[in-house]
Amino acid sequence: MVASVTVLRRATTAGLIGWLAWIGSQALAAPPTPSQGPPRAGRAGPREIRRAAPPTAVWDEPTAQIFAADAFAELVGTRPTVSNANQRLVPAAALQSEGLTATPAGGFLWSALVSEETLTDEIKDMKGVVISAVANRSAFRGGGYDQAREAFSTVALAFGVIAAYDQEIRWKTEAETARDLFARVSSHCKVGTDQSFNEARLRSDDLKSLVEGGPPASRADRDEDFRWSQVAGRPALMSRLESADTSLAEATASNADFEKRLANLLHDAEIVAMIGQVIQQADYEYHDDDTYRGHASAMRDAAIKLREAVKKKDYDAARAAVGDLKKSCDSCHGDYRN
Repeated sequence: MVASVTVLRRATTAGLIGWLAWIGSQALAAPPTPSQGPPRAGRAGPREIRRAAPPTAVWDEPTAQIFAADAFAELVGTRPTVSNANQRLVPAAALQSEGLTATPAGGFLWSALVSEETLTDEIKDMKGVVISAVANRSAFRGGGYDQAREAFSTVALAFGVIAAYDQEIRWKTEAETARDLFARVSSHCKVGTDQSFNEARLRSDDLKSLVEGGPPASRADRDEDFRWSQVAGRPALMSRLESADTSLAEATASNADFEKRLANLLHDAEIVAMIGQVIQQADYEYHDDDTYRGHASAMRDAAIKLREAVKKKDYDAARAAVGDLKKSCDSCHGDYRN
């Protein structure tokens, strides 16, 4: 048996060597084929391309058994197409929902979750909260710092999405600087000190300048790689989700409330969908936990369904989507809050 295998291996090797030698001789013997188009700059003329003719000889039996006679007859599935050899693969988790696809460069298609109008309105809404929180030093130290922290975190998140947005959008040029500035002040507003108050006042001025069409007066000096969890901490995001949950419940309490608050529903639905995607990013705690990702994806998908129901003015579908959204939040809190 061992001798037979050895003979077969030798025969196979000999067959392959003979076949490769024959191909080489055919390539050298084939007539040159002129290239198409004008010669490139710096070259004497068109480059000659030598192509080998298809083999006509019959392979020996051991060699023939190695290669398929017709590879396309053996392969299963649709043949892939590659338009760009430098494309990055996108994790399947980012494509779970219908309509959530990737950009050609491999980035996430944020426009499928949140519109430019929602992002800009969210930033403008938070401006009022920030101005109120930093209006008075004593009020800031007495609890206003916490309001400022949540508002700055929400603003930083919005600018983070704008920086990664797959379309041209307002504040795109200033987004990375704004993201880092507001993320930093948010982390410093965990306490109500004179230092955090002074910084919050400066960032409040930057936010007003941006909303009014100017650039931020300050520049951010980032000394480490960008991480989503530093832009928006989980506690601040949970506070924003609780605010949205209350607003969504009130807006779907009755058909009359629903019809009056369509714009608010659409806004909050997209904010919730955006947060549901952000908290699945790789640097958040539990990001690699399938159960956690399932809860976050369910929340995001329910928010997308709510958005579509609002656009269709379908009250029953909107109410059902809000119920699914709340269920996903309660399930996640039950598994991870404690």
